[in-house]
Amino acid sequence: MRPMFYSHTSHGITVMVEVEYLTQDRHNWGPENHAWAYHITLRNSSDEVVQLRTRHWVITDGLGRIHRVDGEGVVGQTPRLNPSQSFTYTSGCPLPTPHGTMAGHYVFVREDGAPLKVVIPTFSLDVPDPGRVLN
Repeated sequence: MRPMFYSHTSHGITVMVEVEYLTQDRHNWGPENHAWAYHITLRNSSDEVVQLRTRHWVITDGLGRIHRVDGEGVVGQTPRLNPSQSFTYTSGCPLPTPHGTMAGHYVFVREDGAPLKVVIPTFSLDVPDPGRVLN
């Protein structure tokens, strides 16, 4: 199955998301959960140096239940991006349902301390057609 791609730009910072369904043998969240990996690239196309400070996620499962996640940085890092610089990381999400969505925002700060709210585009978490899942 081909991964799904999503992209959004706020304040000259582009968030690119690639979503990949993980088969049961590729995750350890238990047999009662479906799981997805998401690969995110943050690209600074502005003319200013920015640093990622916090993240806010809204995760909605297929039954409409919402889980919010707030925290500092991403994967233990608060990357500082010069103009034209990118940062890529991978994380994952388990759900008890075969469908859901994720959305949210990052807060970056400019060198003068001004905060920038950068939108993470809403992306879909869907179990692919079983005949199309790659292991």
